[in-house]
Amino acid sequence: MEIIGLLFGFVCLIKGADFFVDGASSLAKKLGVPAVLVGLTIAAIGTSLPEASVSVISALHQNPEIAISNVLGSNLFNTLMVIGCCAIIFPIHVGPELKKRDIPFNVLISAVLCLIAVCFHRLSRLAGAGLLAALVVYLVYLCTHTKIEKEEQPGDMLPPGKIVLYILGGLIAIVAGGQLVVNNATAIATALGWSQTLIGVTIVAIGTSLPELVTSLVACKKGESGLGLGNAVGSNIFNILFILGASSAIAPYAINAQSVVDCVLVLLVAVLLFVLSRNEKISKKEGVLFVLLYVAYSVYVFLR
Repeated sequence: MEIIGLLFGFVCLIKGADFFVDGASSLAKKLGVPAVLVGLTIAAIGTSLPEASVSVISALHQNPEIAISNVLGSNLFNTLMVIGCCAIIFPIHVGPELKKRDIPFNVLISAVLCLIAVCFHRLSRLAGAGLLAALVVYLVYLCTHTKIEKEEQPGDMLPPGKIVLYILGGLIAIVAGGQLVVNNATAIATALGWSQTLIGVTIVAIGTSLPELVTSLVACKKGESGLGLGNAVGSNIFNILFILGASSAIAPYAINAQSVVDCVLVLLVAVLLFVLSRNEKISKKEGVLFVLLYVAYSVYVFLR
């Protein structure tokens, strides 16, 4: 039964992402905003809902290993696998907003998280509140510094009713599919005797990141690379600021040694993305590098 549930979850993810990308890109054109802004906000928040629910519930149930390893594993997967796979299929153009604002901001908050982990080995309520406050400031800045340019493209846009239906229906299918994948994959992994930290950083992290992967791949395939890259980067930012912020504000928890190492890796990968984005394009070769790095990380996780 777990295998059937897993397969059905993948179907929900793929079809949900297809509808969501069509609705989101139409919304961007309707509002006259860049698709990357939709990727950084609506798409990033929507596709991060599985991580949010898993981490907050894990923190409430006193399972901090899953709460933080889920976020760290998801961020590594988003950068190395989501962006890597997208670049292999279709080289990604890095827009000026992502290059100058969002990718550097991702490095900054990854560095802050790394500093907290290395120095304090704990996420306190104060740290959680600080992360949530930073998210509010970031979202306000995004909304107030985005240039609106109305462009009527009726042939390329869905009608308003369908836009809402596609976005909400797509998100519901994405979140439901992600939950099905996580629940069934976790059941299989538990039966194999894996530890909570290993389950969190692999099965749960990959499962809850599948919405980002599928949404970004579909977006790139449809020529919306800005939406795809914005979705991955925005999800990383949202994961750290909202998910870790909310879960630690609700129930503070310690960060174990393995998660401290993962925090350092998240920072290093964020810096690598920053360096490669300076060329304003992530090529197929760089995409292959990202995927190989994730494979190497996966081998390391199973061996440690």
